[in-house]
Amino acid sequence: QVQLVESGGGLVQAGGSLRLSCAFSGGIFSRYAMAWYRQASGKQRELIATETSGGTTNYADSVKGRFTFSRDNSKNTVYLQMNSLKSEDTAVYYCHAGMVYFNYWGQGTQVTVSS
Repeated sequence: QVQLVESGGGLVQAGGSLRLSCAFSGGIFSRYAMAWYRQASGKQRELIATETSGGTTNYADSVKGRFTFSRDNSKNTVYLQMNSLKSEDTAVYYCHAGMVYFNYWGQGTQVTVSS
């Protein structure tokens, strides 16, 4: 059974940076497309960064130029480097792994940006 464990969230001031990690286990990591989502209080979960089949990454307009997705297949881990954080980035951030009909979620990590 695939498991995803996020870490790295916390409280940061506006303009600061955080790096989230998502550790993958229980499957063949290289076979899964990975993505990051977030869900702010009272809002729907939104996709913010996802890998494409061509090896690039698509970002939501709200984070483009500030967030960077990366993947380390040797560590079965994906990362989300978040710079120039804004109060509107406050949310629970979730890691997602997908392969054909299989979808897995992590438990989420809270990011709070104070203004």
